[in-house]
Amino acid sequence: MKLNDLALSVGITAQNLSVLKSGRAKAIRFSTLEAICKTLECQPGDILIYEVNE
Repeated sequence: MKLNDLALSVGITAQNLSVLKSGRAKAIRFSTLEAICKTLECQPGDILIYEVNE
């Protein structure tokens, strides 16, 4: 799925989705995460990773 199509389906801007995709986001709303997972038919753990910032 293209970035613009996903952004439109989720209801956020392509720029904000790009920030999430690149890992530059500091936070994500649960409603946005839910919409992404619903659209992609996945679980949050399928698209998120935890990294320790030291």
